[in-house]
Amino acid sequence: MTYRLSMIALSTSLAVGAWAQTLPIYVAGITYQQTNPNYPIRNPFYFEGRVDWNLLKITQPSNAWEYAQRGIYKQDDLEDYTGAIADYQQSISMNNLANKTCQLVSTAPPATGQLDPPPCMFMVRLRLAGLLTASQPQQAIALYQEVLAIDPLRLGVNAAIAAIYVTLAGQATDQTQVPGLYQQAITAFTAELALSPVTPLQTQLTTDTANNAHVHWELAQIYKTLNQPSDEMNELNLYLQATKWHSDTYPWRIQLAQKRIAQAQAAQKNN
Repeated sequence: MTYRLSMIALSTSLAVGAWAQTLPIYVAGITYQQTNPNYPIRNPFYFEGRVDWNLLKITQPSNAWEYAQRGIYKQDDLEDYTGAIADYQQSISMNNLANKTCQLVSTAPPATGQLDPPPCMFMVRLRLAGLLTASQPQQAIALYQEVLAIDPLRLGVNAAIAAIYVTLAGQATDQTQVPGLYQQAITAFTAELALSPVTPLQTQLTTDTANNAHVHWELAQIYKTLNQPSDEMNELNLYLQATKWHSDTYPWRIQLAQKRIAQAQAAQKNN
């Protein structure tokens, strides 16, 4: 009985081995996807996230998405920021409005599910902007603005733009430029707040009367620098409202905000 089972197992193993040898060598993105009539046509939208580069088994990137994935691998795993920047720039050159290799999508795709050119990717632009913020701030701002053109409702992008303007204002050697830079930061922070307003229903359900404590804190800092105590107090009050039920990543700022409001009120009375 044992001998018979062993012979059956051997025959099955040989049959499977022979069948496996007839299968084509798998090539990512080509094998099965193009040869299998039952495989669905590729969705026109790129996957805006990270895939483990080693699992992709790609020797050399051949399209915008693959360059972006290798850039993520270099940035996150190898900490090769120069190499990541080069890959991100190559990715964007192949997925770009200027040369018509990508498009903004504001309506439902056609019934075929295909778009030519493909949609513009925001993920690679976000990552490249983050890497260029310190060395090429204007280029970083331009990339963030491209992200907003692709996804106008994406949170955090306007705040990132505002942070760059605040840094530029602090580094400005020409003091006449400082007010304008701070105003651009205020505009960007205000746009960030507009993306997540506090509605009457939200207040009814959560008792929240303000949101995004971080942005209100940053706006208060700007108004303090510009010596606008009334605006500073308004933002600090909104900051305290936003942290009433949710605290803050840095809770010590709550007491500092209360202290600064008291100081500003005292200064107004003395004036």
